[in-house]
Order: sequence, then C-alpha cells, then structure tokens
Amino acid sequence: MPPGRKRKQPSDGEAESALVAPAKRQTRYRESVVSEPPEKRGRKRASVASSTADSLKDSLASTTESIVTTVTEPDGFPKDDGKLKPVEETATRSEKDHAVDTQIDETSTADKDEKETDVVTKQEPVTNGFKETKEHPNSVFPPPYKLRKTTGKTIIPIPALKTEPLNIYVFGTGSMSELGLGPDAKNKEVKRPRLNPFMPIDGISIVDFAVGGAHVLAIDKNGQLLSWGCNDHGALGRNTSGGEEGLLRDMDADDDDDDGDLNPLESTPAFVENLPDDLVFVQVAASDNLSLALTSEGRLWTWGTFRCNEGVLGFSDKVEFQVTPVQVPIPYSVGQIVAGKDHVLALTTNGKVFAWGNGQQFQLGRRVVERARMQSLHPREFGIKNIKFIGSGEFHAFAIDTSNRVMAWGLNQYGQCGIPSEGAGEDGAVVTSPTYIDALKDKDIISITGGEHHSIALSSTGDIYSFGRLDSCEIGVKKDELPDTIVKDAAGHPRFLPIPTKIDVEDDTKFKLVTCGSHHSIALARDDGSAWSWGFGETYQVGQGPAAEDVEIPTKIENTATRGVNMLLAGAGGQFSVLGGIQ
Repeated sequence: MPPGRKRKQPSDGEAESALVAPAKRQTRYRESVVSEPPEKRGRKRASVASSTADSLKDSLASTTESIVTTVTEPDGFPKDDGKLKPVEETATRSEKDHAVDTQIDETSTADKDEKETDVVTKQEPVTNGFKETKEHPNSVFPPPYKLRKTTGKTIIPIPALKTEPLNIYVFGTGSMSELGLGPDAKNKEVKRPRLNPFMPIDGISIVDFAVGGAHVLAIDKNGQLLSWGCNDHGALGRNTSGGEEGLLRDMDADDDDDDGDLNPLESTPAFVENLPDDLVFVQVAASDNLSLALTSEGRLWTWGTFRCNEGVLGFSDKVEFQVTPVQVPIPYSVGQIVAGKDHVLALTTNGKVFAWGNGQQFQLGRRVVERARMQSLHPREFGIKNIKFIGSGEFHAFAIDTSNRVMAWGLNQYGQCGIPSEGAGEDGAVVTSPTYIDALKDKDIISITGGEHHSIALSSTGDIYSFGRLDSCEIGVKKDELPDTIVKDAAGHPRFLPIPTKIDVEDDTKFKLVTCGSHHSIALARDDGSAWSWGFGETYQVGQGPAAEDVEIPTKIENTATRGVNMLLAGAGGQFSVLGGIQ
C-alpha cells in the first residue's frame, strides 16, 4: 500500500449503506463497491528488469502481420434491423444465461438473416493473456455500420480533431501502470505533476485524452489511438501479455503495491491494435474497464468489459471480454461520448441519448430488470430529446438540453444528483429517470461531471457549483463555512451537500474546465490555464506534494514542471490524474 493514513471511518450512529461503505475506500485505487474483492481478482504483477527508454519507444512503431479472414457482423452487438438480437459467434455465455436473455427480450424472436461474406485484411490475432474460460474471437473489420438518415436539426456537430499538441503531465499513484512512465518501480508514486517522457510534444504529439479508473486512452495529431494502464480486462485494446523477455507475471498476486517493476507493455504508451488504418478518431472516453473512441464520421468503436455488483457483467450478452475494438451499432452519427464506472452514454448529433452497461443504480436512465440485465449491454435510446451535452459520475449521469436545463439520474445516496427530494441520504437512494435539477436553473451550466459520490458543474461565467459527499473534501468547501443545506449524520457530523452550491475560490478565479476522479476534482483556470485541485489526496492524485493529505478547497497546483504552462485538458481517475498543456 502507498504510505499515508487510512481513509476516515464513519462515526458511531452513521447510517452507512453496504453499497458505499467508507471502510472499503482504501488509500490505493480500490476496486469499488461493484467490483470483486482484491483477493478474487487475481491481479497480475509484473516483475522484470527495466528496459531503456529507447527500446520502449520502439514498441510504439511495432505492427503485426496481416492475415485473411471473413467479414461478420460487429462482434457482440445485434444487427440493425430494429430488433435487439444477438449475433452468431464462437464465444458464448452459459446456455442458462442465454436462455434467460432470449426469453426476456421480446424483440429477439426473429431469426438472423444469412449474410454474404467478403474477404478482407485483418491483423494477426491477439490473446491478451487472459485467464477467462470464454475467450472472444478476434475482431474483424466489418463494413461501416449503416446510419439512418438524421431527422430534425443538428443540435451538436461531430467534433473535429484537435490540433494543438500537448505536453502530458501525470501524478498520483501508478501501481497499475496508469501513469504511463514505464516499468521502473520508482515511477509508482509521483507526488507532483511530472512530464511524461514517452509522449514528446514534437514526437507522438498527443492532442486529446480520456482518463478511466486505472487507464488512459489518448489521440495523437493524426487521429490515431494510444493507451496505457491496467489491461486486466482488455481496456487497452492491445496485447500486453508478453512484456519483455523474461517477464514473470504473478497471476495470483493480491496487490501491486510491492517494490517490483511494472509490465512494460502496460506502463508504456503504445498504439491500440486491430483498427483500420484509415480511421481518424476525434474523441475518446474511458470507464473502469472499457474504452470508447469516436471517429470523424461520427461512428463509435469500443472494447473491454463492464462490471456489476457481483463481478464481471460482460461486454455483451454473449461476449465477456472484448479484447479488440469493434463498432457500436448506434444508428445515428454520434457527437459526444462519456463513461461512468461501468456504463456509457452516447449523444447523437440530433440530440438523442443512448445508454448501455451496468444499470443496477439506474444510471442508464431506465429500470433494468435483473433477469434481463444482459440486454442492458446493448445501446438503447431512452426518452430525453434535444440534448446538447452529457456528463457522468461513477453511478449517476447528467444531461443539458437546448433550453439550458440540467437533468440527472442514477445513484443519489449522497445527494450527488443534486435532487434532495429523491431520497438523498437514504441507503441506496436513486433517481430512477432523468429529472431536472432545480437549483441549477438559470445558472447557464455548460458542463457537468461527477465522481463516485460527488458532482461538479461549470457555468458559462466560469463559476463552479458542487454537491454530494463531503467527508473527504470532495465538494471543495471549508468545513467551517458549510451552508445550512448540508445533511448531518446521527452523530451530528456533516455528511453531504444535496443542493448545488457555488464554490468560493481564491481571487475569484474563473474556470474553463472541470473534471472529477473518484473522490477528487481538478479545474483549469480561464486566465492562465493553471490547474487547481481538491478532495481526497492520500495517493497524491491532487498533485499538491508529499503531504498525502486531503485538500479542503480548490488549491493551485504549483511546481517547476508546470510553471508557466497553459493547461488545456485534465482527467482524473481513481488514484491518479493527467494534465495536458502548452508552454
């Protein structure tokens, strides 16, 4: 375990749900409430001698031989004929699960039409070294998914590829390779922002990135994808099973916080494999174990898996781990993608929202019947329209419509949806469907995001509004200045803030971007691009130095590496953070 104190335990009398018990919050990035305990994960540990930086960089240019295969439908998803039905494939779930899924899905009765196959070029198969018993066949390059003709006006455009190359700075704890600094054990803890040497601004030239729970997905200046971090469930989209010659991986290890080196193929940024060469990616998103990438044509590719309260849920109703990228069958052009811990939202250019993944806390905006939950792994539109922005917390989600009204849904146990009337403070409280946040009306909110139990909204004037859990300083308000709207526990201790409240910041600083990790947040200032952080800091994810303490209010991150850098992008994970800026 990294050094530092244990996270605070609830005092006597606190009503604490088994779903979110603080005792499970470890100082390292923890497998959260919907994950298996570490002793069951079989987390792999790399133990190798470190290689030179040059040899690691060479791996970025490596390619695999092409072989010949045949086209099928996109793996793991149904054909777009208006009916949700599984496709034929080799890797299947248990007959019992499949029987339940088929029985529940009323739209899955039609037989699948036979399809002609064409010969295409495909990259060499990869195995990813997983121990699961249901391996998924390697993906192929299907023809472009047929898009329906868009009806109505375009509400948001397909984003353009960003052109400003960024210096990439990382900090926090990298016990699962999430810092991307190479395999040396000394790189597991970075207490202040450090420039990543594997992505020089005049070389790889990263222009955009997204941060998941323990991995990062990035886009270079040519619209190609790179990844680094934990690849236990295929989130990196490339083969990391081998590492250097002599690499020994302890498949039975409980923890990675030893002194051993990291897997060089996980800890070093490298290009995602098995993608057509002509694709240009313009936006990315990352959950705990899944990655998504949006092309310049508005098409979505994804890989990895979803988890639920009981463990691995799967990638689709038939595929448990999707280790190579496949297309997502959304019938409209997509303009924005976001990811929670184990769910995904996609906003189409005509303002429709599709959601899929784990829906046990109503984060999909609809009720998911337990016996039919495998059908929640198929993208499905739900009943909100004219949406121009989407955001997500780990178990809750947000949308902003064209009238600038903000709505939320999902887990609301600590008021993280900003809707106190919907059971906030009760064990397992949820907002079952999209509901307007009255406190943000007329605040002209332009973006909103969340962590596990807190949320942050940004207004057009650069003001920040926070709400949700506060016992690790998540909301950025001094404890002696908490508003009267806070909710206390039975012992009289402040517990959470259910009403979105404006944060007072030093010198009335205004911000241009906000992002949330599990229990910390980062904001970028408008005037100089400086990065500010607050929240849970015991694994150095706030970047404020060696103290490894929680940061109560938004505090500027200042060190030699970032002095004078205009930060344009920020991302926050479970126990680490990433910044992207220019001199």
